[in-house]
Amino acid sequence: MGLLKEFRDFAVKGNALDMAVGIIIGGAFGKIVSSLVNDIIMPPIGMLLGGVDFKNLALTLKEAFIAPDGKTITEAVTVKYGLFINNVIDFLIVAFTIFMVIRTINRLAQMRAMFARTEPPAK
Repeated sequence: MGLLKEFRDFAVKGNALDMAVGIIIGGAFGKIVSSLVNDIIMPPIGMLLGGVDFKNLALTLKEAFIAPDGKTITEAVTVKYGLFINNVIDFLIVAFTIFMVIRTINRLAQMRAMFARTEPPAK
């Protein structure tokens, strides 16, 4: 019975609920960032680089084998480095955003601690 009670105490604590909310919001934020990168940031960069679509950038290691009737026998083997570039930019935006949030929280905690140490003004 001890394990069940311990799990219940953990699951109902504020930290577990905060974590669940954070995961849900983080998932939604990830979708927004992916759309920002794929639909807003990368098209102008691709245009500046001569009309490159990063989604289609790939290095073909082995061509697909197609039968005379047009049916694909074996798929092509490709290294999709354009998608990798998009994912790296996604990661950098999310990491920077999280860094800024944590930095703000830490500064607010420092300010709170600083004000807690000061004596209230005398009347």
